[in-house]
Order: sequence, then C-alpha cells, then structure tokens
Amino acid sequence: MPSSPATSAFARVTALAAVRAVHSAFTWLHANPKTILDWQAQICEVPAPPFAEQERAAWLAQRFTEIGLDAIQTDEIGNVLAFLPAPHLDPASSGAIVVLSAHLDTVFPAGTPLHAVLTRVDDQDRLEVPGAGDNGAGLAGLLALAAALVHSGVQPPAPLLFLCNVGEEGEGDLRGVRHFYAHNPLAQRVAAHIVLDGAGADGAVTQALGSRRFRATVTGPGGHSFTDVGTPNPIVALAEALTELSRTPTGDAGKPGAPRTTLNIGTMHGGTSVNSIPENAEATVDFRSTSADELLRLEVALHRAVEDAIDRTNRNRRSPSGKLSFAIAKIGDRPAARLPEQSALLDTLHAVDRHLGLMTTPRLGSTDANLPLSLGIPALSLGAGGESGGAHTLAEWYSPRNRETGLKRILLLMLAMTDWAADQ
Repeated sequence: MPSSPATSAFARVTALAAVRAVHSAFTWLHANPKTILDWQAQICEVPAPPFAEQERAAWLAQRFTEIGLDAIQTDEIGNVLAFLPAPHLDPASSGAIVVLSAHLDTVFPAGTPLHAVLTRVDDQDRLEVPGAGDNGAGLAGLLALAAALVHSGVQPPAPLLFLCNVGEEGEGDLRGVRHFYAHNPLAQRVAAHIVLDGAGADGAVTQALGSRRFRATVTGPGGHSFTDVGTPNPIVALAEALTELSRTPTGDAGKPGAPRTTLNIGTMHGGTSVNSIPENAEATVDFRSTSADELLRLEVALHRAVEDAIDRTNRNRRSPSGKLSFAIAKIGDRPAARLPEQSALLDTLHAVDRHLGLMTTPRLGSTDANLPLSLGIPALSLGAGGESGGAHTLAEWYSPRNRETGLKRILLLMLAMTDWAADQ
C-alpha cells in the first residue's frame, strides 16, 4: 500500500489501483454479482422496522463472521461493528481509523410483507421488495466490499471499521451513529466516515440538510358537544396555532439567496367521537434547512404560535370549566453541516472519479453523515452502485446495473483514505 505525506490524492489513487491485492479485490467484485444480489435479497427479507432492527443486526453479524472480519461486536444500542484488521482498542491509543457505514433500519412497520422477487427487466436483473434500495443496496454493498478486501488479502495501513447502524430513518433521529460518536472511544480516532445509503454512483451528499421535528400536544377537560358547549376545544386551538405557523416565511419564499428552508405540518389527530369535545389534540411538524439559524427561528415561531393560540382560547372561553394546556416535545434533531471544499476526503473522491472516468455531482441530503459532519469529522454519503426506484414504498425496486463501478469507486476511496489517515 502506498504511503507518503507528500503524496497527492490522485497519486495515491493511481498507486493503489496498481496494487495486485487491490486488483484481486476488483476481480472478486466482478466475479460475484449473484452472491451480492442474493445477500441483498436476504437482507431485505429480514425485518428491520423502526426501533426493532435486532434480527437484521444478527444476520449481518453472522455474515461478518463468515466473511472473516475481526473483532465483531454489537453495542448496547444495536449497532454491529467489525474491523479489518482489528484496531488496538485501548481508548488512549491515537491511531486513526476510517469508517464505512450503512443503516440497518427501514421505514416499514412490523408486519410489512417482505417477499423478495427477482425478475428481468430490459435484459437486466431486478430485485423487487420494500427496502431494496434504501438500504438493502447500502448494506449489500458494504458486505461486498468487506468480502472483496478479505478474499484479496488487502491490508489497509489504517484500520477500517465496518458499521451497520440502527436508527437512521424517521424518528430514529440518527440514534445509531449518534450513539457511536457519543459513547464509543474509537469515535475520537475517526479520520473519515463514508456512508453507504441507497443506489447510484454519480453523486455524493456533501452538504447535510438539517432538520428539527416536534410534537405539539394540547389538552383540556373535554366534554359533551351539547351540554358542555363553550368548553375550550384543543383541536380548534391547535389548528389555529398551525395555521399561524404556516404563514411563517421560509427561505424558499424569502429573499433570493436565503438558505433553503422548508416547513411541513405532517400529522394532526385527536378526539374520541364526533359528538365529544376532545380532551386532546396532537400534531407533528418538520422543519428543514441548510442553516442552523433558520431551524432555530422556526422552532421559536412554533412555540410562539402555540402559546399565543392557547392564551387566546383560554381568555375567550365561555365556560368556567378548565383551561387548555400544551406541551411541545422535540422528536428529531439532525444538524446542518457541510464538507469543506478543501477536505482531503472530497479531494480524494475527485481523484477516484478522475481515475475511473466518472463525475460526481455534489448533493444536499439528510443522512447518517449529518452527525460526523456536525462534529467536524470529514464525512459524505454515497450510493452503493446500481439503480433503484420507489423508495419508501411497497413497490421499491433495485437493479444491479453498473453496481460494480459504484463499488470500485467506494473501495478506492476508502483505501486511499486509510492511506491518508495513516500519514496524519
């Protein structure tokens, strides 16, 4: 493996691509498309609903053992970790590591039918099953890369950590990677973090879209629609608050050049029957922005709108019965951040693209990479090759067309980053 402090990114990549063991890893990827697709189908048939990823985690841990990775472990939150080779686990050690991760969870609730079907479309294999692309593609890609490295005997100069993490989707709120960076001593040694999420080989999420999500709850005494007329109605009060909140300007509707910012009222429900004054009402809202300041501004607007609506309702109530009260709980917080243009990780990705004849389109997205980026750790999110469609629906599908190119891109990137990390 090449290693020199003065080595440019392109020189590193070129030297790596000429290493016999790396060629052997490429050969394994080329020779095993069926194995990789079979793994992907099996992964997708193992349920991993939000906050219940244990069965899929156990499946991945078993595959890591069969492949021959080192120091396989499952942490207390459910993340599966494996190494090549095993790093010295002394928290006082300062040796750098590079992380390759893919999230275990799906958006589909427990009980969703997960029957993988392999078909042929336009003379290409096609896998049809919920979660085929997001994130069956990422997990299968991670397994394939690990297997290729082990079978070829590649010895990276800095350890690679393969991380299959829980809690990326929805209200999971990045809990898997959040736990790793908050509680695992190895987090202090991460020199770069590459996330595999979905399909594709022509883009990279280098700017993390921040989001904050809240649940607003309004409660009151409730009552009969006729005999208790005049009792404050939580649904009406909350609806007034949400209507006012919806008028809040966002970056999309504000001045040109303002940070892109969106506001969405996702759900609202409450009450027990059409002839009852409800005792409660609840709504969830989602704020997204490239700016942390904009997210804070919208959070303040939410609190103000709900508080004003409740105060107004209580002042104007026509019944001596109890007042309304409210609570606002944060149920999601993904930080906004950006990978600097001068980052060694981005420079290396460009070098890999140049070597393979590809061109990466930088993208904005909300992925596990949000967390390390917010901590100042170089990170980005890549597709694991192939093509997909119908994400987050029961009609989701994946085609391995050009998967090999995507995996070669990732393999060169992560090996070049271990070489770079060893020099730091």
